[in-house]
Amino acid sequence: MKDTKFLSVRMDRELYDKFRDIAEYEGRSMNSQILLLIRKCVRDYEGKIK
Repeated sequence: MKDTKFLSVRMDRELYDKFRDIAEYEGRSMNSQILLLIRKCVRDYEGKIK
């Protein structure tokens, strides 16, 4: 079983609504969309430091 951590993010309603719309447009849940963006950020960072 994977070690899963919980992350809470605070944002204003306007940003929340827009992000929800983007995730829905992409066919993902908000959680999946956030994970996709975090993984991309980590890949980009790792590519710069190697």
